[in-house]
Order: sequence, then structure tokens, then C-alpha cells
Amino acid sequence: MNSLEDELKALSAEIEAGPENADAYFRRGRILWKMERFGAAISDYETAASIDPDSPAVQALEIAREIMDFYHKDRYNP
Repeated sequence: MNSLEDELKALSAEIEAGPENADAYFRRGRILWKMERFGAAISDYETAASIDPDSPAVQALEIAREIMDFYHKDRYNP
């Protein structure tokens, strides 16, 4: 598999087959983030973190929230 879409489809199938797979949610979240589908990525990170509190998704979720909470007055209100 060489495209993000192919990887996304494969991970979605893996999740459908075993919905308690925190690693698959985390990996799909990383793909979604690369595709700039931030809301879906954060949702997958949240799911992975709820399944496995020791998952790397916990840190990814924290970082993603910090990025999304960033506010730069000059950039958004010229």
C-alpha cells in the first residue's frame, strides 16, 4: 500500500474486525492527521486512549488539542 487512502481503508477494515484495537485507532488517527482531517484524527486518538490509557494516542491527543487550541490574534483577526 502506497497511498494514504489505501492505508486508511486497511486500518478501517482492521478496526471493523476488532473494534477494541487501540493501536489501529492510533495509527488511523495519524493517517487522518496527515490528511488534515483533524476532527476525525482527534476522535480516533480519543478512542484509542479510552481503550488503552498507556497508548501513545494519549500524548498524540494532548498535542493535537494544543495545536487546535492555538490562537494567534494577528493571524485570525488581521
